[in-house]
Amino acid sequence: MSTKLKLVFAIAMLLSTSIFAKGPRVNLQVAIIQGNIKAVEQHIKAETDLNIKESTGGSTPLITACTFGKTEIAKALIDAGADLNIQNNDGSTALITASFFCRTEIVQYLLDAGANQTITNHVGSTAIQSVMAPFDAVKPIYEAIENGLKPLGFKLDYKHLEKTRPIIAEMLK
Repeated sequence: MSTKLKLVFAIAMLLSTSIFAKGPRVNLQVAIIQGNIKAVEQHIKAETDLNIKESTGGSTPLITACTFGKTEIAKALIDAGADLNIQNNDGSTALITASFFCRTEIVQYLLDAGANQTITNHVGSTAIQSVMAPFDAVKPIYEAIENGLKPLGFKLDYKHLEKTRPIIAEMLK
């Protein structure tokens, strides 16, 4: 097959799998970061693997929703049966992540759905331990994460984090 014919065939395959495909057209992780609940619902309806990990940090769609504070999406994923206790590359679960970023509503959804509170990440912290250290001690960690994820639109409210960490700790007791 000639190079030109291979190129035409490749373009035809790309078009047939994206433009004319019946399934979701937006990557699930991208849809979550963008807050595109309709695309997430398309993935759920299409029975996309809701527990597949992204390649960089090993986050599942639910962990990504927790990180970026996408409450409606997190709830949809939980309701659709996403595994609540899968760990990413640093050992964090959705509950550890939601707790650390003080996503109060998501933490409550996860607790109500039966998320395991005893799982520890690779530094030995459970969800409650992730919010027990003094805010000033963990602020540099928040800043580093925010700087790393800033190109994806990630932004933290430090006053909210400082105020909410004790509330999350109480929720987890």
